[in-house]
Amino acid sequence: MKNVGLLNPYKLGNIDLKNRIVMAPMTRSRAMSNIPNELMAAFYGQRAAAGLIITEGTSPSPNGLGYSRIPGIFSGVQVEGWKKITNAVHSKYGKIFVQLMHTGRISHPANMLESAKIIAPSAVKPAGQMWTDALGLQDYPVPTAMDIEEIKHTKQEYIAAATNAIKAGFDGIELHGANGYLLEQFLSPVSNIRNDNYGGSIENRCRFLIEVIGGAVEAIGKERIGIRLSPYGVASDMPLYPKIDDTYKYLSEQLNRMEILYIHLVDHSSMGAPEVPIEMKKAIRKRFQGTIILSGGYTKERAESELQGGLADLIAFGKPFINNPDLVERFVNGWPLSKELDMKTFYSPGEKGYTDYPMYAK
Repeated sequence: MKNVGLLNPYKLGNIDLKNRIVMAPMTRSRAMSNIPNELMAAFYGQRAAAGLIITEGTSPSPNGLGYSRIPGIFSGVQVEGWKKITNAVHSKYGKIFVQLMHTGRISHPANMLESAKIIAPSAVKPAGQMWTDALGLQDYPVPTAMDIEEIKHTKQEYIAAATNAIKAGFDGIELHGANGYLLEQFLSPVSNIRNDNYGGSIENRCRFLIEVIGGAVEAIGKERIGIRLSPYGVASDMPLYPKIDDTYKYLSEQLNRMEILYIHLVDHSSMGAPEVPIEMKKAIRKRFQGTIILSGGYTKERAESELQGGLADLIAFGKPFINNPDLVERFVNGWPLSKELDMKTFYSPGEKGYTDYPMYAK
């Protein structure tokens, strides 16, 4: 039996990971004025025993700051803020990727700079509401359909953000192509009703994402780029559609051709979404020769089973890392996980429910 256990090291491209445990990206809304800070550095530093940390969704653009208090990586002051975080993780011999998340139509003007605008592949209003600090819960507005110049500009923003990530000391980037945000908005024929080269066929709907990756590859290298995908995810008003399997099979083949580092495949069924069929996971595994990260409600036991079965190379844990900053040590020593978890503080500002969860008391 190969050493594929959760606690065994793993070579992710050129990057040596201490173990196969990934800290999943989790929006925590602590970036006041959208600038990473010391409190965030403390949070990530506490969890640096993970083989790989993927940060919370981070906007490559003022137009992508859809939620309250999420960080960006498009300004110099933001890059300087992120340096505090990468230094905190690297000082404990951890590895960290930044997740680039442009929210697209999942946004509200009250959460954005005055100069920003809500853009999407098409002017299709999502159902639902979002929280704003200024106005409370608000309906999503109708987004502006991106013209070709805006598509070009947004691609350049992603590329600049990738370059900024390396300046900030990150080991790589993860493009957020899941959860109903901008990249997935192009993938889905529900949110993308364009009739030009970026809409209609599977190839056209995948074009924007593939071009963003191509630009990032030129800027920072394919060995520093991963992507998160959520086929069968229905977050942010993204219902299932015909040819969804064909879309992700095609996309997996293109990502394999580009030789990016990994696909991070998230299954939201533990949160009530449809389960990603095992056939879909196997189809992506077959078509993509790079690393596969799986996430979605994993226990240690189930994670070990997926690794031994060869379906995944790494397993990402989300919520368990919130109230178990020493999650890896608990796994190593067989210590029980904390049952204390305050959902009211998931997205609130300040250290409560963020950096104040205790380590295991022997």
